[in-house]
Amino acid sequence: MLAETKFAAEPLAMPALGEPYLLTPGPLTTAYSVKQAMLRDWGSWDGDFRAMTSDMRRRLLALTGDAKGEFDCVPMQGSGSFCVEAMLGSFVPKDGKVLVLANGAYGLRAAQTMQYLGRAYTLIDKGDYLPPRGDEVAAALEADPAITHVIAIHCETSSGILNPVAEIAEAVQAKGRKLLVDSMSAFGAVALDVNEIRYEAMVSSANKCIEGVPGFGFIIARKSELEAAKGRSHSLSLDVHAQWAHMNKTGQWRYTPPTHVVAAFLEALRQHEAEGGVAGRGARYTRNRDVMVAGMRELGFETLLKDRWLSPIIVTFFNPAHANFAFDRFYELMKDKGFIIYPGKLTVVDSFRVGCIGQMDEHVMRRVVETAAESLKEMGVDTAAPPAAAIAERAKLAA
Repeated sequence: MLAETKFAAEPLAMPALGEPYLLTPGPLTTAYSVKQAMLRDWGSWDGDFRAMTSDMRRRLLALTGDAKGEFDCVPMQGSGSFCVEAMLGSFVPKDGKVLVLANGAYGLRAAQTMQYLGRAYTLIDKGDYLPPRGDEVAAALEADPAITHVIAIHCETSSGILNPVAEIAEAVQAKGRKLLVDSMSAFGAVALDVNEIRYEAMVSSANKCIEGVPGFGFIIARKSELEAAKGRSHSLSLDVHAQWAHMNKTGQWRYTPPTHVVAAFLEALRQHEAEGGVAGRGARYTRNRDVMVAGMRELGFETLLKDRWLSPIIVTFFNPAHANFAFDRFYELMKDKGFIIYPGKLTVVDSFRVGCIGQMDEHVMRRVVETAAESLKEMGVDTAAPPAAAIAERAKLAA
């Protein structure tokens, strides 16, 4: 069962420009002060901006619990996928082999990235519904001594599954291999403490749970891995070691950084700290999820996942079976009322997703449910119950 939640005392401010809420896993709704931070221009070579970069790296490292100074943070220009490719291309030796754990689009994208890199990999594909488990990983590593690395997706946003990274990490460590974590949509709201979960490197993005805007991502890795990555990268601009070495030597990014985005991200990091860090941010997102899911279920909607695997990041709902329901119409009605939802990415049944992250609280999520009810009524849909086939597919979780 989802946890009981209390009504938040002070609602967050509504979008100051009147734009719709982004119920997506990023880009997402940001605070007005984060937007305001982008109004000033910065010189990428200037000492003030170099100090900003240093402060940002320090603050991000603090979120990992690295008290021993074993890790460093390397920001990289581009989208999250740029940074995942940078991580894989820099930390996996050219003669290495990766076990890719997939249960949705982003695990499969990691496998596709390995194809482009021309480096060996093998795949565990669990489909849309099931998480990869530690015993499966252990068995795969036992069967294939050539595997050097494992990549796991922390939160698979195509379904909303929060994958069991801790048990995966335990299996990887027990077999003497190295874990890389794509924590794109979870880092900052779901703990990834280096003292509790063994990994060599992780990657995330500015426009996710820290609530910044798009423009760069960051790799947090053990310094020993960063040192070993010299000369491995397939790419000039995506070379994590080269970026790290240049930053540590000069304080500057190798190539033009997204200066305004960094300024906004620093403001977002300050707000993140004021909210209580990872625990505080995660608690708000969890309340968002619980309030929204409970309300949607009252309307007849069914979640793809059982409560055990629901992340506080994004939730997948089956489309209603009602003949009058059309997702495109539902989407437009929701948008007209101030909420942009996310299409589904499932391969078997039709679905849509509702994000829980960004500058939103449970007050907003109650309005989301009310808006969904109004939109269904306008469409002539008197129940949001899904087709029987969707429930049959979900039953695979019990297998």
